[in-house]
Amino acid sequence: MITKAPKIDRRSFIIGTAAVGSGLALGLKIPFGATVVRAQDGSPEINAWVVIRPDDTVVIRVARSEMGQGTITGLAQMVAEELECDWAKVTTEYPTPGQSVARKRAWGNFSTGGSRGIRESNEYVRKGGATARVMLVQAAANAWGVPAAECSAANSVITHKPSSRTTTYGKVAEAAAKVTPPTEVTLKDPKDWKIIGKSVKRLDTMGKVTGAQIYGADLKLPGMLNAAIKDCPVFGGKVKSFEAAKVKTMPGVRHVLQVGDSAVAVVAETWWQAKTALDALPIVWDEGPNAQVSSATIAEMLKAGLDADQAFVRTQVGDVKSAIAGAATKVEAVYAYPFQNHAPMEPMNATAKYTPDRCEVWVPTQNGEAAFAATLAASGLPADKCEVYKINLGGGFGRRGAFHDYVTQAILIAKQVPGTPVKLLWTREEDMTHGRYHPVMQAKLTGGLDASGNLVGLHLRLSGQSILAAVFPQNLQDGRDNATFQGLDPSGDFTLGYTVPNLLIDHAMRNTHVPPGFWRGVNINQNAIFLECFLDELAKAAGQDALEFRRKLMSKHPKHLAVLNAVADRAGWGKPAPQGVHRGLAQMMAFGSYVAACAEISVTGGDKIKVRRIVCATDPGYAVNPAQIERQIAGSFVYGLSAVFMEECTVKDGRIEQTNFHSYDSMRIAQMPKVESIIMPSGGFWGGVGEPTICVAAPAVLNAYFAATGKRIRTFPLKNHGLQMV
Repeated sequence: MITKAPKIDRRSFIIGTAAVGSGLALGLKIPFGATVVRAQDGSPEINAWVVIRPDDTVVIRVARSEMGQGTITGLAQMVAEELECDWAKVTTEYPTPGQSVARKRAWGNFSTGGSRGIRESNEYVRKGGATARVMLVQAAANAWGVPAAECSAANSVITHKPSSRTTTYGKVAEAAAKVTPPTEVTLKDPKDWKIIGKSVKRLDTMGKVTGAQIYGADLKLPGMLNAAIKDCPVFGGKVKSFEAAKVKTMPGVRHVLQVGDSAVAVVAETWWQAKTALDALPIVWDEGPNAQVSSATIAEMLKAGLDADQAFVRTQVGDVKSAIAGAATKVEAVYAYPFQNHAPMEPMNATAKYTPDRCEVWVPTQNGEAAFAATLAASGLPADKCEVYKINLGGGFGRRGAFHDYVTQAILIAKQVPGTPVKLLWTREEDMTHGRYHPVMQAKLTGGLDASGNLVGLHLRLSGQSILAAVFPQNLQDGRDNATFQGLDPSGDFTLGYTVPNLLIDHAMRNTHVPPGFWRGVNINQNAIFLECFLDELAKAAGQDALEFRRKLMSKHPKHLAVLNAVADRAGWGKPAPQGVHRGLAQMMAFGSYVAACAEISVTGGDKIKVRRIVCATDPGYAVNPAQIERQIAGSFVYGLSAVFMEECTVKDGRIEQTNFHSYDSMRIAQMPKVESIIMPSGGFWGGVGEPTICVAAPAVLNAYFAATGKRIRTFPLKNHGLQMV
């Protein structure tokens, strides 16, 4: 078993974990020693990443979370590559945050979001595999009394080359666990990879298709009770009163409880009993001043920011004002993007068991350490008396990353029912109306063209929410939220792929009472629409082909240009499309990867849009599992196209109006276009996969719609314009 966690100051841990969630890199210390650390089944741990059972099963410990994106398989491939183990005998497990604390963060960062799962942990997980391989080989060499240099490992078998003797990992694991680890290991050259870069089968597929996979909503514990909860429908409001006596005698009801200042929960023998009683419970809310806010008042606040004198400047090159004033042609457009909910199929849930000496939580979370921090804060107990057990997620998309309000609620309920595990499961309505929403944003773009149609000046003004101001205010830079400018940065993981001689990109921060959150792809979604659609508007004003107009601005951005050229070539840009089919382009750099798309659509009846085909190219530097990348691209298009066609959260009387999928729809299988993926890793860097491509589908389709109809749509979703996806 893992050694007991030391006592840690709760405030220090919470602050440290918040810093980790915001991208602070901490040192990695993998503990080793002569004492064998054992897994729960008694198998020896070679190091923090690798446990090997006597039957040669290799258990790879992965700290990142699995929510359908394939991170578990990808990270296991990286460990297995350097470990030289038999992939057919690989399985995985999650270490717990409590174990991580006890072992000085041996597994590194637990956070899974921002497409960081592989790109920020690839080196140290590979070193974990390489270190374990060296120790296993050394153990075999010691047993044979030969130099380790005469031995090699492959497919979980160690061979002494001069004598052809062999042994297996399972046979030497016990001895290997006692070997002093090497201080340095050499990682393979990418050209020598055998598993990384291959489309191996996912490790979690069987459990899903057989129903063996357990999600948080499925969890059952002995003696467990179930809870349903209602929070004040207006963000910032509170509970004024409730009549518990009205429902206490209903079937199965055990407790009617206030949770914090703003919520009421019913605890019952079954969840349906809890939900039924909660629906019948008379509650009076103190909604506060935010009850006066509406979508219209928020839109007016953002509109004022478009021309405000004060704004946070991200990029300023040359003299934009003079360049545009002296331009032969001036083009101006205003775009707007709405609130959107993550809407994972599995609503928020957590199971908690509390006693004065111990608090345990079972939860689907994108960040086990952040869930652990929430557990410490809500329970009031030190780290050595708390534990969080991660469960695979039925969807995350950012909602289960930085925000663990549902964990806090579960613990506050469990504290009022000590000694009994209580599973809190939100209704779909609670999940829809108490999310952490994609930020609302408007943009005003002004461009100037010279007499030859060259872009001489561009001003892009954003007006809207800052996620960091709400979640990680310590990460603001002199008040500026750099994350707002994703895809528009002068350098880094979100670099703008165009060179404009006079350029100004700024943000008038306008925050609302509706809490913003990291929504799959986050700010690249609206920024790609704003920029890529406006570039098409500029190309039209210049009388130039949309691709050629972009190419003139991209000579200093070869990797951006490479993916754009790839989709244009594959789609046949410049060649006649089939009758009634129209094309649109978009490109962006996001989360360290270069992505582009070319969409082909047809429009019938003036209002029915059929997205027939999307060609997508991505350069993520290295491609760990191409099959998973293809699935991520297609899946991201489902998310991105659903958003632009159908999804919007509106505010009336301070509350979110959409309550379920009848009012917050998603595209159907029959509406899914053919997706052709071009995976073109150029090497030398690690880019993301799960989020980058989501942003290019929508602007590519919007540009194709303009090509088909001559109509430019600048506010979303498209359903508000009477347009539907068929």
